[in-house]
Amino acid sequence: MFDVVNPRQQGDIGERAAAAWLLSKDAVVAYPFGHSPDWDLLAEIDLTLYRVQVKTSTCFLRNRWSVTLCTRGGNRSWNGLVKLLDPGRCDYLFVLVGDGRQWFIPTADLGGGSGLVLGRPKYARFEVERGPVIFDYERRCAARSKLFAPGRDTRAVKGTRL
Repeated sequence: MFDVVNPRQQGDIGERAAAAWLLSKDAVVAYPFGHSPDWDLLAEIDLTLYRVQVKTSTCFLRNRWSVTLCTRGGNRSWNGLVKLLDPGRCDYLFVLVGDGRQWFIPTADLGGGSGLVLGRPKYARFEVERGPVIFDYERRCAARSKLFAPGRDTRAVKGTRL
């Protein structure tokens, strides 16, 4: 049904979507220097800092989006340990799914577990404005590469939307 996106690219799309949404709400956004195992970005909202974990999903089953909250080894060989999302180590979960729907959920409201299902009433109050469609990534990259091709005068393309 959908195109496949590289998992690293998909995560980057999610982080950019989270930052864009938070900035649209007048939050100040900061990224960690290096890797942070428990949160992906910081958001200052009303002079308070919040740690935000970002997740993305392209898994659509039975009219619902399935989101994995745990980590199973990353890019190394899996040793059998599962790292669950710990509500004590981040304050909010931002989720972007394949069709662009987004949620901003306080981690205290997650209830634990290795995943969640979005699209049901339980998390409806945390759904926010739509963001980028994950599957348009390859099309946007192709458009950018043509737009900024060597020798092309980019001043003549004002108003071009990427």
